[in-house]
Amino acid sequence: MPMKVLDATVSTFDGVFEKFRSEAPNNKANFILFLADNEPSTNLSWCPDCVRAEPVIYKKLEASPDNVALLRAYVGDRPTWRNPGHPWRSASRFNLKGVPTLIRWEGDAIKGRLEDHEAHLERKIEALLFGN
Repeated sequence: MPMKVLDATVSTFDGVFEKFRSEAPNNKANFILFLADNEPSTNLSWCPDCVRAEPVIYKKLEASPDNVALLRAYVGDRPTWRNPGHPWRSASRFNLKGVPTLIRWEGDAIKGRLEDHEAHLERKIEALLFGN
């Protein structure tokens, strides 16, 4: 099955998240991936953990035989993310500590999550994908 992908930034997140939430019941699994923006000069992420985890996450989610939706939420450039007042750091709904963070969204709540230090591990992504 093709993976459905939505992209959001801090400024567009609320509207995109509402669309994601409204479509969530149609999918077997729904994920939110919080990740760093790409550097304009290199077109690569400023976050080495994101560079390492993204291809592994995409490979695992795309290989799923079920309908999977992924909301990619870009946290901004490094100074924006490092600000302790960043809305996704301070929002109790997500309480982000690092990027990348992969969240399984189910029943309009967080069902599971992988933090920055583990988001590249295939077995952990699979466990999250299959709800273990």
